[in-house]
Amino acid sequence: GRLRLLYEANPIGMIMEQAGGRASTGREAMLSVKPTGLHQRIGLVFGSKNEVDRIERYHSEPAPRVIDNPLFAERTLFRD
Repeated sequence: GRLRLLYEANPIGMIMEQAGGRASTGREAMLSVKPTGLHQRIGLVFGSKNEVDRIERYHSEPAPRVIDNPLFAERTLFRD
């Protein structure tokens, strides 16, 4: 779900950071987001610093794609 930035996400982010945790959009710190509208909605990730850092790494570093599945290697279901 997505929370309203001004009324839900920012207050949660403030409380989390005061308690020693972190709040993030998944890409940047929640409290650094500048609102563009009164009812703007935004995704929220909050928790311990280590867990939020891990989620941010998932978003910034895509997993390497190694295709070692024999179904789609040289023999495929799709014929040219």
